[in-house]
Amino acid sequence: MNILIVDDERMPLEYLKRTVENEFTDATVNGFKRPSEALEYARKERVDLALLDIEMGGMNGLQLAKSLKEIYGNTNIIFTTGYSQYAADAYALHASGYLMKPVSVEAIVEAMDYLHHPIETRTKKRIRIQTFGDFEVYADDKPLTFSRAKTKELLAYLIMRKGARCGNNEIVAALWENRPDSAALQSQFRHLVLDLRRTLREVNAEDILLKQRGVLAVITDKLVCDLYDFYNADITAVNAYTGKFMAQYPWAEFKDAYLKKSSDNDINRRY
Repeated sequence: MNILIVDDERMPLEYLKRTVENEFTDATVNGFKRPSEALEYARKERVDLALLDIEMGGMNGLQLAKSLKEIYGNTNIIFTTGYSQYAADAYALHASGYLMKPVSVEAIVEAMDYLHHPIETRTKKRIRIQTFGDFEVYADDKPLTFSRAKTKELLAYLIMRKGARCGNNEIVAALWENRPDSAALQSQFRHLVLDLRRTLREVNAEDILLKQRGVLAVITDKLVCDLYDFYNADITAVNAYTGKFMAQYPWAEFKDAYLKKSSDNDINRRY
């Protein structure tokens, strides 16, 4: 579960964050003093539950709640405030709770029992792939280091192909498009495959790679990828795409054009 806490006062924010972390040890908890920073975070990461103060500078909690629900409609909202007069407005937004400060642990736990939207259980996947902008790979949320840039590019190509079995010759032609095929080039490719397997093995993630005679592929359900979420119309992924896809690789340009067209069509449908 991903929990967002927003309060423009430091001490209440720290208290609430510490309280929630102690009570819900399996949750990811992020606290922000500025509503704008919380909103920026929510555009990148899906938020299951937001605990929001109401009277804050710049954007109040009611406005923030509306924006969060526009990003992901199933975000549960619990307001934590020192003011009782906003209760009607809060419940008009289908808030799951309206807790008066100081907020007790018992009040939070009780509100959690009556969330409007069930929390989807998501199996933690160790490898996270970023394709929008530059291509990046994270293992347990830490950047994965590649000894060779071409090894990273090999994985990028397999990710773009979304689980399709790619023949060795297809991959070689994409990664070395201006070089004629040769025994030396095939040998270089084999060394890249070994290096990729070694790199993934070092972070216990070699199982994301399918290797059969003459073909390679990634096993898509063993990793998290913004591109795959985009295909599934995940609103966070759709918002994350800003017009660049694997920008460092020329062979990715045709996919970039497809994504731009899909994104434009989505915008036209909404407006």
